[in-house]
Amino acid sequence: MKIVINSLERIAGVEIYPIISLIIFFAFFTLVTYLVLRTSKEEIEEMSHLPLDDNDLHQSDKQSSKN
Repeated sequence: MKIVINSLERIAGVEIYPIISLIIFFAFFTLVTYLVLRTSKEEIEEMSHLPLDDNDLHQSDKQSSKN
């Protein structure tokens, strides 16, 4: 571990990288939280049924085979 610490101490400006990564993580987490809280219950209900709903898949297959 001393090799890593000694190598990192020699790099100029290395202390900014943890700060930048924390800011990126916090911004991403905040954005995802905002989008989840903003999503309506109807949209969540519709998305929850998508894996079980085969009608749309079969209709799109039929339409693509007609063309």
